[in-house]
Amino acid sequence: MSAPLLAQKPKEAAGNSDLPNVHTLKNDKIEAKITNYGGIVMSLMVPDRTGKMGDIVLGFDDPEHYIRGNPSYFGALIGRYGNRIGHAKFTLEGKEYTLAKNDGDNTLHGGNKGFNQKFWTPKDDQNKLTLTYVSPDMEEGFPGTLTATVTYSLLPSGLRIEYMAKTDKATVVNLTNHSYFNLAGQGNGDVLNHEIMINADRFTPVDQGLIPTGVLQPVAGTPFDFRQAHKIGERINANDQQLKYAKGYDHNWVLNRTGAGMSLAAHVTEPTSGRVMEVWTQEPGVQFYTGNFLDGKITGKGGKKYPFRGALCLETQHFPDSPNKPAFPSTELKPGQTYRTATEYRFSTK
Repeated sequence: MSAPLLAQKPKEAAGNSDLPNVHTLKNDKIEAKITNYGGIVMSLMVPDRTGKMGDIVLGFDDPEHYIRGNPSYFGALIGRYGNRIGHAKFTLEGKEYTLAKNDGDNTLHGGNKGFNQKFWTPKDDQNKLTLTYVSPDMEEGFPGTLTATVTYSLLPSGLRIEYMAKTDKATVVNLTNHSYFNLAGQGNGDVLNHEIMINADRFTPVDQGLIPTGVLQPVAGTPFDFRQAHKIGERINANDQQLKYAKGYDHNWVLNRTGAGMSLAAHVTEPTSGRVMEVWTQEPGVQFYTGNFLDGKITGKGGKKYPFRGALCLETQHFPDSPNKPAFPSTELKPGQTYRTATEYRFSTK
């Protein structure tokens, strides 16, 4: 049975609302610490095969560190649009909208100051945490006042994230979480020995700016075929133009799914600890990223340095650049509609 959620307010001065709160969700199998600044998952403790608890997500010990800077988006809620929008613009209902170019010629993860840099209003209720943020019309160039609500709750051996949003004007929305996982424990080397299965027959190849070309390419015969589990390091340095563009894996897989319910997106095993993570989602895609821009210069929790490819991300999502790709599943949200989706990270051992 889950223990009550505990709320803590570190270093909060009287009358100062611009300091993060940290909320703890805990039962006998998992403990998550989440801050209302950026909805960031600061830590995620799960047992290894011997029952020893370990923190499996990258980040910082001090919640205020994220305010000072979190350029890698460790653990953050991403919005209004997760991933990239090509050339930092899109057209909706005949009107062109211009966004910030914060990733070369493109917009990444909502712009210069996305949802990952906002204070969300928290509400805790025993075994779940609900965060709300109202994004004003034209914030970062996106139309419509968007009211977003994200709920973190514990499963018996996992973490569930539910996303909901409504708008007063036609807009685009694509929310996700950007946790960096190392199932051997955060800061414990790279993830090249992790074995991963991705439930997808196709992926979306990209151009040099990492914007999808619009093609849905079969994974068969490529280093992107993870329909059977492979070690991440097995083919990551193959002579493949897609891998060269991204310096590894940083691509969207088109998930095999039917219906609107939860389906398995990915299965990850770390042989040393025995930890296993399954990702289940209602989303049509998942961005598999292998920490290619980590370089050992970031000092994280416990003073540990985060090396090149020291973590993996599995960002459940609609496809990158969907607003400019009519053939992709639509990310448009209109007044009167409700954006609603969920993802679960389920843990076990072997």
